[in-house]
Amino acid sequence: MSVLQRDPQDQVRVLDEDGSVVGDVPDIDDETMVEMYRYMRLARHFDTRAVSLQRQGRMGTYPPLSGQEGAQIGSAVALAEDDWMVPSYREHGAALVRGLPLKQTLLYWMGHEKGNEMPEGANIFPPAVPIASQIPHATGAGWALKLREEADKAVMCYFGDGATSEGDFHEGLNFAGVFDTPNVFFCNNNQWAISVPRERQTASETLAQKAVAYGIDGIQVDGMDPLAVYAVTQAALDKAKNPQEDECRPTLIEAVQYRFGAHTTADDPTVYRDDEEVEKWKAKDPIPRLETFLRETGRLDDESVDAIEESVKEQVADAIDAAESDPRPDPSEMFEYAYAEMTPEVEAQYEEFQALHEKFGDEGFLRE
Repeated sequence: MSVLQRDPQDQVRVLDEDGSVVGDVPDIDDETMVEMYRYMRLARHFDTRAVSLQRQGRMGTYPPLSGQEGAQIGSAVALAEDDWMVPSYREHGAALVRGLPLKQTLLYWMGHEKGNEMPEGANIFPPAVPIASQIPHATGAGWALKLREEADKAVMCYFGDGATSEGDFHEGLNFAGVFDTPNVFFCNNNQWAISVPRERQTASETLAQKAVAYGIDGIQVDGMDPLAVYAVTQAALDKAKNPQEDECRPTLIEAVQYRFGAHTTADDPTVYRDDEEVEKWKAKDPIPRLETFLRETGRLDDESVDAIEESVKEQVADAIDAAESDPRPDPSEMFEYAYAEMTPEVEAQYEEFQALHEKFGDEGFLRE
């Protein structure tokens, strides 16, 4: 029986909180498993440094990902080279797996337009900050692949639990169901849409069961179990490309997880959640969970963990140096890329900015 053929309320797990096997371990070679662990460590360390950069005034507002490494890395590793990834604004770890350098992610949050430039062949859409707006885009991309008869490719779209309350979510999934597009919709249910808790988003028992309304498959997975996430995502991608006679191509995956930090660095989560809740979820941390499994199965030891830690620190430090070596963007660039030609409203704003800049100079726009 396929891992997808189960009730949406029957959550898929492979490893429990202690790293013990409680489900079917997916067929992944040892090297890839260790690489998954390294990517998770890299994403966590990058996240810690990025938050620090923002606090020091060296970067703009930044959305932390700590706690979500298992879902991001486990799902991204399942993607084939020719598949497409459509992120929200928090998928720094998944984008890294897909070939987006850390420097690019830093530049994006530093306000550089070049942070939107995706490497050739990476098959990543630019980050989408508006909630759920990327879902119809992903469905459209999947439909395009189907019309072109590119059956060996699929499109995976990431979004948060808050996106399921937006019209774009329902429109995108409904269209995917009707036109049977090769899409995987990956919902990072991290329990909080900024300050709105999961239970205020919907009265549904799960988010995964919303798929039933659109005639597609829905499945819930332990999002802090990277092996379970990989298994579910791999099965969904395979079905998107090569469904059986009675199968639909699209799948909605609900990855149940938690963001340890703030929604963004402009947010104070202590206002709306308590420490006891955070600590309860930190006990499910995906990184030590996978590390325990890899150690106990002989795939990892002290020496290799130390080597990974050193290489991760060096890689992040090099990325920060590279990003900060780029000249700061000219503030006027913010008006240049929304439209091919400025609208009258944008042009008026640009002229107002230019007048203020001429009057006060750069100093007038710098925070003391």
